[in-house]
Amino acid sequence: MKIIKPKRLGKGDLIGIISPASSSDDILKVESGVRYLEKNGYKVEVGKNVGRYHGYLAGDDSLRLNDLHYMFKKKEVKAIICIRGGYGSPRLLDKIDYKLIRNNPKIFVGYSDITALNMAFFEKAGLITFNGPMVSVDFGDEISLFTEENFWRILTSNKKLGRITLPSNDKLFQLTKGNVTGRIIGGNLALLASLGGTDYFPNMNDKILFLEDIGELPFRIDRMLNQLRLSNVFNQIKGIILGAFIDCHETDPLKKTLTLGEVVDDYLSKLKIPVVYNFPNGHVKDIITVPNGIKIKLNASRSFIEYIEGAVS
Repeated sequence: MKIIKPKRLGKGDLIGIISPASSSDDILKVESGVRYLEKNGYKVEVGKNVGRYHGYLAGDDSLRLNDLHYMFKKKEVKAIICIRGGYGSPRLLDKIDYKLIRNNPKIFVGYSDITALNMAFFEKAGLITFNGPMVSVDFGDEISLFTEENFWRILTSNKKLGRITLPSNDKLFQLTKGNVTGRIIGGNLALLASLGGTDYFPNMNDKILFLEDIGELPFRIDRMLNQLRLSNVFNQIKGIILGAFIDCHETDPLKKTLTLGEVVDDYLSKLKIPVVYNFPNGHVKDIITVPNGIKIKLNASRSFIEYIEGAVS
């Protein structure tokens, strides 16, 4: 499969805004996010179906799909950023025109539920996509300087980002040792697990797997990691990077439970590949954008990650 890098973003370029999963709970945050992008020197076109509701979805499948296809078709649009995650992206996967995406490669940004689209675009079209900040949940509020600097640098420069510096002098921790180079792929654990057995689950051979999640209790994390284990993923990949796992702890003191750490240790500590945790990506304020499909170096022994190529052309 040919891997395609989208063209880098330049000042004055048009950014398309879509809601392929859920609608924003606060339209004022969408408007604030749009103003943020405009203030940074970009034109913005909001998908005509943004703001619609169909239960927990941002309009029915056909409406959300229309906005997605429209933004890829329109030549003036150079980047597409999702409003938020939520629920519903996987419903679109078998309806998407992947030839359209392959022939019109563009920057595509989102995380959480958007992981389904990121994985499908890489697997079916070879397009590098971005686990990065979204319009409502990140740009609609006060955005951290760390998130901002890394995001714009990755999208506007074809130079490699180099070794990643964590925010607030934080550190990357090793679960197992090792030093590997490979293409990073992944995102939200629940969404990845839900793609198992489908044509949209990415080829994991020689990849470095990135995982994050929110609101999943340890027994659910256990179930999803076991799904990856039974699917032979851990025998195919070269390394694992764990991002933020937010609100993934049992809060009821009366319930018998394994801790999140014990579950992770059960599945990953005995692997003969490097595994690190505390990487700043996921449902957190400080985000280092992860370009799905680029080559990186993971050195768990010395606790660093390095982006060794640019993500845009």
